[in-house]
Amino acid sequence: MARLCWCVFAGLLALASSLGAEPITFRTLLNEMVDRTAVARLPQPFYQCKQFSSYDRASVSPDKADTWFANGDAGHFLRMEERNGRKEWVMMEAFGPGAVVRIWSANPKGTIRFYLDNFTEPTMEVSMEALLSGQAEIGGVKIGAPLAAVRSGGWNLYLPIPYARYCKITSDANGFYYQINYRTYAPGTPVVTFKPDDLRENRALLEQIQQQLATQFQLPSQLRKQVNQLHGVQPGGSHRRTVRGPAAISLLAVRLSAEDMTTATRTTVLELRFDGKTTVWVPLGEFFGSGVGIHPYSDWWRTVEKEGILWCRWLMPYRKQAEIILHNFAQQPIRVGIAVQTRPWQWDERSLYFHATWRQEYPIPTRPQRDWNYVQISGTGVFVGDTLTVVNPLQSWWGEGDEKIYVDGEKFPSHFGTGTEDYYGYAWCSNIPFVAPFHAQPRCDGIELGGNLGYTTVTRVRTLDAIPFTQQFRMDMEVWHWEECEVAYAATTYFYTRPGATTNRVPQLHEVKRGVLPAPKPPQIAGAIECETMPIVAVSEGVPAAPQVMPGTKDRFWSNGKHLFVQARKPGDFVELRIPVESDAPVKLTLYATKSWDYGIVRFSVNGKHAGGDMDLCSEREGQSVPTGPIELGTFTPENGALILRVEVVGTSEKSTGARYFFGLDCVVLEPSLNASYPSRNGSPSSVPSGSTRK
Repeated sequence: MARLCWCVFAGLLALASSLGAEPITFRTLLNEMVDRTAVARLPQPFYQCKQFSSYDRASVSPDKADTWFANGDAGHFLRMEERNGRKEWVMMEAFGPGAVVRIWSANPKGTIRFYLDNFTEPTMEVSMEALLSGQAEIGGVKIGAPLAAVRSGGWNLYLPIPYARYCKITSDANGFYYQINYRTYAPGTPVVTFKPDDLRENRALLEQIQQQLATQFQLPSQLRKQVNQLHGVQPGGSHRRTVRGPAAISLLAVRLSAEDMTTATRTTVLELRFDGKTTVWVPLGEFFGSGVGIHPYSDWWRTVEKEGILWCRWLMPYRKQAEIILHNFAQQPIRVGIAVQTRPWQWDERSLYFHATWRQEYPIPTRPQRDWNYVQISGTGVFVGDTLTVVNPLQSWWGEGDEKIYVDGEKFPSHFGTGTEDYYGYAWCSNIPFVAPFHAQPRCDGIELGGNLGYTTVTRVRTLDAIPFTQQFRMDMEVWHWEECEVAYAATTYFYTRPGATTNRVPQLHEVKRGVLPAPKPPQIAGAIECETMPIVAVSEGVPAAPQVMPGTKDRFWSNGKHLFVQARKPGDFVELRIPVESDAPVKLTLYATKSWDYGIVRFSVNGKHAGGDMDLCSEREGQSVPTGPIELGTFTPENGALILRVEVVGTSEKSTGARYFFGLDCVVLEPSLNASYPSRNGSPSSVPSGSTRK
């Protein structure tokens, strides 16, 4: 990536701060990682934070729309080198004093080597998988969670690695995704280069930091007592609390109580005013990273409790006074409580005001792809994190888009990512929620609804990877969905600035009053009776049969996003399902099932009678599962208010791999054998839904 020129202000600040300053070391960086005061002042010594990644190199300019959203984001490196008879792919190369502060990958490979101040011999070499998963032992010390761990498919390392003059990182394998965040300090800044012995020499501190990051924070009892003192707020009303300075808020807690808590988290807005200027105007749930609704989690900066207590540990300095205001923009009354803890703060030329902005847009068409702006800031400050809430109408993946971060007027972003989930530290469009000190997915409806359908909230906060800026900051995220549809995005950003900074974000009262967008539901086949909800009459001994979530696409999906997955082991294994039928009249039965690469050949019967022909349920391609579409089994007369569907394995095809005898059943549709109404058993007319058209 291109090296940026230091602006005059940053250069003077860095030069002045480096004179007589204590050197930056592995130990000082560990301490800075958990120093909550560090981000509330301009960094000293000053640094730039940038990123190397495997983004698709076809993306060269936003003026070339046909390549700007190129999506082949794996296997791109600075170059390949031959060394000692082996090939090494260069992931990063930086000159001058600096520090690596975050490494992420979706599929780490090979041995990762760190060349620090030495162009020919690595300071450290270790299995990349082991290092990023928390299994590596270096210098006799294991680098485990939470500094290194796999979270929902993403491999993360937050261990700081400082260097005095030079850093190059390579792997002797290629074809993987990666991101490396690093700091570059001004020339002359004293930095002590990392060596493996640093881990052993600082073992006690490292263990302390790990424990501190993994701690589940508890709200002090006195503040819990305060926040539980609730005040009623009518629609259109507000409740406020004022604290005097000079000081800094070190803990802010809010208690929310309402009949409809989900709506209240979006329509209750937190406004913070410092020294008479509003710097925060954000819906309550979004500010605390929970998104829409209460989704309990705790990271380094925020905690959300299931009882509706939300609190943060951002340090918020002010010179004269701070006002905390809760606005109720809903049609329902709410009850709120506020608790504040402050600490002394000496305001100086490095002190910063805390900010948070919020932007929502709906509908956003996913075609053509576009860069969607989180925030643009003019002034001097430090960017420290963001939260994104997405409403996705389909099960297919919404987040192929890359982050693009521009600092101080860059024409090309110094942070160009490899996918939205990669930016937030997970991978492979995983719908599994996770929580870690610096990133989390507190909500993902898709884990229940299939794929990534519905609401998803992801968040990332920063300490060592915070991004200082002296003139301007801009963050965009590509809207890049697998399918053409309309999505909703809501982004909250967190940052600090010197007085006088401005942003392009204004309060979106109309979006707040809009309330909660309806949660999408899985598509269904008209008239479907879902196999995963049918009573199982019988199943072969030792054969698991249970619902399985099946993510589909707009045109090819499983009814209600699930099917009944039957893990048959051999020919003769079967399952029998009871299909309830209201009428005693004959009905036509149509089955929808699943094809997959490890499925077998099955035979159907209904009420003991052969139905249709044997069917090979093996899909054409390995790794691919697809719906079968309608399978007409024939017309049958219900017995005792039901049809008994039996599906039995009778063999497997040569193309089937793996288990080879599994099968999946989606749903059935019943139609009258004639276009007529039939008397039900209670004597009143009853019609069976006709047609099997997909909605």
